[in-house]
Amino acid sequence: MAIVMCAVKVINRFKPQILMILLQICVASIYFLTEDMRLNPHIYVTYRHAAGSLVMFPFAYFLERKIRPKLTLSLFLEMFLLSLQGVSLTLNLYFASMRYVSPTFMTAIINTIPCTTFIIAVILRLEIVGVRSPRGIAKIVGTLTSLVGVIVIAFYKGPAVASLKGAPIHLGTNSVLENWLKGSILTLASRMLWSSFYITQAFTLKKYPAKLSLSAWMNGIGAAQSAVYTVIVQHKSASWC
Repeated sequence: MAIVMCAVKVINRFKPQILMILLQICVASIYFLTEDMRLNPHIYVTYRHAAGSLVMFPFAYFLERKIRPKLTLSLFLEMFLLSLQGVSLTLNLYFASMRYVSPTFMTAIINTIPCTTFIIAVILRLEIVGVRSPRGIAKIVGTLTSLVGVIVIAFYKGPAVASLKGAPIHLGTNSVLENWLKGSILTLASRMLWSSFYITQAFTLKKYPAKLSLSAWMNGIGAAQSAVYTVIVQHKSASWC
């Protein structure tokens, strides 16, 4: 019993860190599950968030009945913009950039999202950094170290390592169209939207503290937005199967 109580205390103390690790495991698992899929990436984004919405809505409905605020028109419009910012537009730009830049460069740039989010939060005074405190120094050093690591990963050219089964998400072509300017703009735009999404979401949660419900709404709205975009760029109905 003492061991169980000790484990519970450790879990409660480090709950945010544990949840972040589990989130990364889930994100990595998505790539394994989609490894053999041949869907258009924009269609994949639509299906992915539609499925997420269907899964989340029952939990949100029953678990947050007492704390869920009334959904007003202004709040719905805010969710619409938040979904556009953090779901449909961000991910579609992300996958579109895969056609023009190397996966290494794209992945490295996307890994700067925590750094960019931190910098934006400091600029907006949502994050207070004490340059003389150990916590503040750790945040600054961690941010700089992350940026340096990303630059090294993006621009260092080491020996080629062949992939065993190809890319996790197939784009319908075996070669990347080299257009670094266009690809870099798309990747950077996706990164900035993703970072600002986390900041904007913090403001929305103050008005709508039902986190599960907000996630369900963003998944559903984002799937609808992505579907509209995908229909525009992908006219073949057979691609949806």
